Amino acid sequence: MLMSLRSWATTWLTRLLLVRLRKQGGLDLSVLRRLPDAALMPLHRDGLDPVAPLGELRDREPVSRLPIPGATVWLVSGYAEAKQVLGDAGAFSNDFRHLVGTAASEADENPGGLGFCDPPDHTRLRRLLTPEFTMRRLNRLTPRIHAIVEEQLAQLEKAAQADPDGRADFVEHFAMPVPALVICELLGIPYEERDAFQEFSVARFDVVGGTAASFGAVAQSLEYLRGVVAAQRRDPGDGLLGMLIREHGDAVTDEELAGLADGVLTGGLETTASMLALGTLIMLQDREHFDALQRAEDPAAVAAPFVEELLRYLTVVQTAFPRFAREDVEVGGVPIASGDIVIVSLSAADRDPRLGEDMEAFDPSRPPTPSHLAFGHGIHRCIGAELGKMELRAAFPQLVARFPGLRLAVPSAELEFRRLSIVYGVDTLPVHVD
Repeated sequence: MLMSLRSWATTWLTRLLLVRLRKQGGLDLSVLRRLPDAALMPLHRDGLDPVAPLGELRDREPVSRLPIPGATVWLVSGYAEAKQVLGDAGAFSNDFRHLVGTAASEADENPGGLGFCDPPDHTRLRRLLTPEFTMRRLNRLTPRIHAIVEEQLAQLEKAAQADPDGRADFVEHFAMPVPALVICELLGIPYEERDAFQEFSVARFDVVGGTAASFGAVAQSLEYLRGVVAAQRRDPGDGLLGMLIREHGDAVTDEELAGLADGVLTGGLETTASMLALGTLIMLQDREHFDALQRAEDPAAVAAPFVEELLRYLTVVQTAFPRFAREDVEVGGVPIASGDIVIVSLSAADRDPRLGEDMEAFDPSRPPTPSHLAFGHGIHRCIGAELGKMELRAAFPQLVARFPGLRLAVPSAELEFRRLSIVYGVDTLPVHVD
């Protein structure tokens, strides 16, 4: 069921270049799939770490050209430079129409949501959502989050007991279901529809079938969510969609509601699942971290800095949504022309030595890194960041308390990490729970 995102890079770069290349006479998509390896370096990793050449490039040239034919594309990998780009919505646009141009009209679908629009549309939509993501509103989900974690820990144990070798897939039985069920709770989606949520979240970014298939998955997802919105219009529930309908009525359209729900889905499922899986892997590879969390008199107090450092160190969303320069602008002393494409490497920026000492190491005892970019920065910073942290801070202490003997069921060297994926992770993580 877990269709991986290993071709995510090709999706984005194909979309980025499609309309420009067509205007220049066209280019077969099979050529785009054979992009130079150097152009894909921001998505390469060595285990949990960004590849060394990416860090070397950041230290030497924090704003550099990516060797992509047919377009001027800049890679921003330095922390200060990344914050400048992400924080300047006046100079850089996220508008989806820049991203796909005529490809969007062919698919007749725009995913909507906050990540693909600029002010004033972004300002209005974010203002609608912000009250629903305050800690006061989110705290109502706390009991349910803890219950979901406990339920899925039980499912993980049940799967291990049913397996002849006593193994269970941590991703399938815990890392993916936890955020899927939390999103269902948040939006007011019935529990039994969680499988559809997982499929939509992953399939929309897979390009094994090409760009048309990817847009087809967007269309399928939005069509499903339109049905959910229509049902909520008729009978608003207690979830986010119902609240928005009750409080704002026709001031927010069905298309906008579907787009916002789709953004919550795609922004909060795969990312949190990857954090749960990779964070657990870190603890199992270095039992010191596992034991420290298990021995803590106040697990919540230990979990908070542990999660914050995990977010920085892993930065599972490796690059931000592409930006497009609205005007001539200078970043890190490098001139960027109006119309140029800018890709921000979040994973490289969060390892920038300018942030502190030995940023290549995972060290939950270090003072929290100020403004790490795991959730982005500026007006497009993930609105669900606090919800994601709540899930992680709940899951890890409950996990180590329930399964003190948790261990990998295969050697670490046999784990298969995703290749060329915007959201980094593993598709399977076999474990023994006893």
